[in-house]
Amino acid sequence: MTTTTAKKKKGFVTFLPNLWADDQCANYWLHQVMIRLRRELWWCWRERGVQPVGDPAALPPFSDRVSTTLDFSRFWAEKQDFYKSDPTAHYLTEQLTKEPLPSGKKIERGSFAWIIKSLELKNVDAFVLALGLIVALDSSAGSVISACLNDQTKTLPSLALAQRLWDDPDQVFSVADPLHALFRFGLIRYAESNGPRYTEAAWDAPIAVPPIVAKQLLFPQSGFPHGLALLDCTKTELSEVPHLVSIKLSHEPDRLRLIPVIGPTGSSRHEIVRAIAEANGKKVLDFNGDPDAIPEGHLNSIATVCWLKDTYLFLSRELRLPAKSDKHPAQSWPAPGIPATVFLSLSEDSQLSELPSDLLLPSVRIPPSTYDERRNCWKKYLKDQTVDDALIGECARRFRFEKETIRDICNTLNQLSGKITDKDLLAACRMELDTKIGELASRVQPRFKNEKLILPQKQQLLFEEIRNAMTSLTEVHYSWGTAQAWNESGISVLFAGPPGTGKTMAAEILAIELDLPMYRIDLSQVVNKYIGETEKNLKRVFDAADMSDMILFFDEADSLFGRRTEVSDAHDRYANLEISYLLERMERFKGLAILATNRKKDLDEAFLRRLRYIVDFPLPDVPERKRIWQQVIPEHTDASEIEFDFLARQFQLSGGNIRSIVFNACLHCANESDSKGSTHAGRLTMEGIIVAVKREYDKLNRTLSLQQYGAYAPMVERLGRD
Repeated sequence: MTTTTAKKKKGFVTFLPNLWADDQCANYWLHQVMIRLRRELWWCWRERGVQPVGDPAALPPFSDRVSTTLDFSRFWAEKQDFYKSDPTAHYLTEQLTKEPLPSGKKIERGSFAWIIKSLELKNVDAFVLALGLIVALDSSAGSVISACLNDQTKTLPSLALAQRLWDDPDQVFSVADPLHALFRFGLIRYAESNGPRYTEAAWDAPIAVPPIVAKQLLFPQSGFPHGLALLDCTKTELSEVPHLVSIKLSHEPDRLRLIPVIGPTGSSRHEIVRAIAEANGKKVLDFNGDPDAIPEGHLNSIATVCWLKDTYLFLSRELRLPAKSDKHPAQSWPAPGIPATVFLSLSEDSQLSELPSDLLLPSVRIPPSTYDERRNCWKKYLKDQTVDDALIGECARRFRFEKETIRDICNTLNQLSGKITDKDLLAACRMELDTKIGELASRVQPRFKNEKLILPQKQQLLFEEIRNAMTSLTEVHYSWGTAQAWNESGISVLFAGPPGTGKTMAAEILAIELDLPMYRIDLSQVVNKYIGETEKNLKRVFDAADMSDMILFFDEADSLFGRRTEVSDAHDRYANLEISYLLERMERFKGLAILATNRKKDLDEAFLRRLRYIVDFPLPDVPERKRIWQQVIPEHTDASEIEFDFLARQFQLSGGNIRSIVFNACLHCANESDSKGSTHAGRLTMEGIIVAVKREYDKLNRTLSLQQYGAYAPMVERLGRD
């Protein structure tokens, strides 16, 4: 209220001047509280055996609380006479009946007067509510309350204080019921004091009106609390509203009701909730903060304000619901007694089991957006209509964003100056991804940007087929019509072969050529570390990966997909369930799933039949080995002395072994060059290569005859003697 308006008032309703509520009924009861506190304060001087000082602002001294309590009955009659005989006390008593209770004016929804009328509160109820309100409105009331309570540590009122102030103390007893409307609807609450939480009536427990509730009661036309935004129900784009929910919401609730809104992250939850609110003639407030991070009890206050303002509440941030087994769960929804309608954002049906069934209404289910819906959404929200249509189609398939996410990305792109390029669009999509797969997976940074995969002709053709198949998914699924039959699935492949034959390298090259992020999941670690938790953690992996095309590289697939034996215990049964779950999720995965194994013969045949491609990586023959030797030589290294034909013919090594040998040889030659003071930096010698070959075979625990080293046998023989 402005100062100009306040000056038109007569008298004061609080200790501080110019504090007035917009609601006249609230002003009346605040004035009652202030007068009774002043009268009690004046009595405290007499009760504590001292004379009031000359300063009218002075407070009586604190005394022994036990003695004061024991003297209540002895001083009761004297106190009543004091109110009549003492001039100041008599004057204050007269002020209590000087002005009548306001009535007859239009009552604003959610105001103090509306609460009194709609809840049919008695005078004692209105007084207790005003006692809690005066502390919220008047910063100086706390010190007065502290003096009246004879405890300088307590600045909040209590029901015990209400009994001392009210003329008929026995009437306050009815308010002490924890199911009283003032408590049940969240209008007042037991405040925490030094840690304990009051869940039942406690006479000395401090009571308070939450600040945002107090603001609504005192100033009913005020705006919404921080963190709440009114959704515009006039701009909803949905023409259909779930019929059942509309019927259920056609009446005013008498207690809390929860409506789960189940849909993927970024789906049109706001539009759905707006449409339901519009169909019921209501407004809806969106609380987009983190419900798990707000102070204890604040969610109750928000729900109470929504009830007072006759609006729905939408918790648009998905809740982290506590398990029912939790002894002290965090507050994830308002108290059951508050008659508010709350929409909860959920992502899956399993979360419903953690919600109180007696408060639930039928769920509102939002299906994932289709390819055509995503494509149309991109076209609708992109300001630059010259963006290539084929690229929009590719983004709609590759990035499975929901409508609200697409709109947010487009709003960001529309801020760019100039034409939106293909690079801008793809970069914005990748930035939006929040792929938190966790410790089960690690991001792989591809290393082989300038290298080619060297395989026999048959395997090379299969590799190219996989690459081409991934680039053709959009056309085949949505132009040819295979999306519905194959559930928009991606491709799952198996890379099998001995260690070092290029399985990981092949996956990284695919990541580069397809421009896809790659994550490595070690299945042996999944099984060993998460027995009993495997399915849950695999679900987390796939849920995160389903948002966008990516490569999931499952290493050591045989550790989970080995031949299933007879079930002998619960562990075996659970392992089979884990295998079935992973196979089912792989078939629905829309990206590229690559499984790698060194022991293909140990894999279950039923599992192999469900894979789209199987590529065997054999040990390279002489021509492939020569190309590998030549390819792995570092770019700035002089390899003019290297006899590639000799190395490829004499040593049957995998590509991984050859790469390791070249690296070790570079280290050896660099060290030799430095010790001799050579100026020919970057020269790789055959001597260095042969030394590295010998060390590699020793590491593999394999032996070669000296004849296989050819002309370099004497050098190898010297290495053996050294």
